[in-house]
Amino acid sequence: MLKLGEKGVIPQNETDSYAIAPHIPCGFVTPDLLRKIADVSEKYNAKSVKITGAARIAIIGLKEDDIDSVWEELGLEKGAAVGLCVRSIRTCPGTTYCRLGKQDSVGIGMKLDVKYHAFKLPGKFKMAVSGCKLSCSESWVRDIGLIGDRDGWIITIGGNVGSQPRIGKELISGLDDAAALKVVDDVINYYKENAKGAERLGKMIERVGLEPFAEAIKR
Repeated sequence: MLKLGEKGVIPQNETDSYAIAPHIPCGFVTPDLLRKIADVSEKYNAKSVKITGAARIAIIGLKEDDIDSVWEELGLEKGAAVGLCVRSIRTCPGTTYCRLGKQDSVGIGMKLDVKYHAFKLPGKFKMAVSGCKLSCSESWVRDIGLIGDRDGWIITIGGNVGSQPRIGKELISGLDDAAALKVVDDVINYYKENAKGAERLGKMIERVGLEPFAEAIKR
């Protein structure tokens, strides 16, 4: 039986059944890619194809012997679905497609994806970008959340879902794109250097408070 995350797969309830989740940056796909996923899933008798909460497309119910062939035929990067790393970046349509958007969530989300998808960190790490305060990408419950406003980006840190959900804390606001990306870098670097064990960012904030992060972004 394959181990969790090996070859980019997720073991299912049945011992000989696996799911894979290709990396789909910010959840945007082309018709050609959808056709390829459908064709490969059908060829290898997948039991289901699921749109996940992280805006990936999981192919479920594959046999172990077929995993390598499925990846080869898809020709896609493996999604960071498990492990201590940055998972897929969630975004809403933002100003690209939504009349309510105040900031370009798609553009900045794609930049974060290029730099940070699968980036190794002390604990599991999730980010979301919302183009307005409706926060459709659920930025408030992510380790780092970006929320668009007329005056720029609001950045929240320390949120998460799970058995002990947390609402993130607002760290700074009124940032342009470049400044927001710099703050994300500073927060991640401080977390990477100072986290204990595999603690999530929210747990770390409970331990050290918000002030060290505020100081880190000032530097």
